[in-house]
Amino acid sequence: MDFDIVNSLAGRLLLEPPALELAQELVPDWKPLRPFERPPVPAAVLIALVRRPEGHTVLYTERSPDLRAHSGQVAFPGGKIDQSDAGAAAAALREAQEEVGMEPSDATILGYMPSYYTGTNYLIVPVVAEVEPSGPFVPNPGEVHSVFEVPLSRILDVQTYGRFRISRGGKEHSTWQIDHDGHVIWGITANLTRLFRDRVMGEAAA
Repeated sequence: MDFDIVNSLAGRLLLEPPALELAQELVPDWKPLRPFERPPVPAAVLIALVRRPEGHTVLYTERSPDLRAHSGQVAFPGGKIDQSDAGAAAAALREAQEEVGMEPSDATILGYMPSYYTGTNYLIVPVVAEVEPSGPFVPNPGEVHSVFEVPLSRILDVQTYGRFRISRGGKEHSTWQIDHDGHVIWGITANLTRLFRDRVMGEAAA
């Protein structure tokens, strides 16, 4: 499938990072048992569209099993936006360099998606970039167990998506799920992937 992802996203991404919403206006992807006692933590993730000879792929990491939070889960490169970062894009590119050795100069920022508020009180800005890697992605063993890529054609296929059900505090909720080559992508990462897919295809979020 020869898909011109850059032109397809023209006009469908935000040109600037979304403004921080007031906490009382935010609705998390799942509702915690107790209200948050602090403001949301600003964060950013990189949805990297990697140029390969066979077509674009989307980059994912498998988090180290030794990490305290979300150990072993599949994620986009990303993390908290530090005060020293010049915005969401800078934070996402910094994290990608720290986690998988991606050179920031290899990425061309295409735009941003609306913020995603998590049930763990993170307000995530998804940063979308086309990446022409100048070298291999090498996982930082302190943070990342492995790195893998999913063909964009598979990400855009609605048949790729199933549902992942999880129980928290006695309440069940579900997220999107993608199974790829032994990896199970679910939770925030799968939900953001589906939101990205729907935006590319010009469809309302399901």
